[in-house]
Amino acid sequence: MSKPADNGGPPEALAFDALERAVTQALEHLEAMEERIAATEARNVELGEVVRRFTADPGEADRILSRLGELEEENEDLKRRLTEGREGVDRILAKIRFLENHE
Repeated sequence: MSKPADNGGPPEALAFDALERAVTQALEHLEAMEERIAATEARNVELGEVVRRFTADPGEADRILSRLGELEEENEDLKRRLTEGREGVDRILAKIRFLENHE
């Protein structure tokens, strides 16, 4: 196994390079999330205006929009659970394959 100093510089410089890459990636991710949030907020405002135009009762429009928000949150939760489930299945399959190859 090589030492960090063997990879082209002192360990501190390598650590700072790794830190800089991590911070850059985090900032890029944050910027992407801010863009998604702004787009979602704009879409919600537009959707709210459309719902209010097509319902005679402002209270009903608010209930529809509230329920829509709940359904969107539930959908995101279900997507997250599905992803976690898939990851669990992938881990189990990897263990099975490992055991099959080492019998």
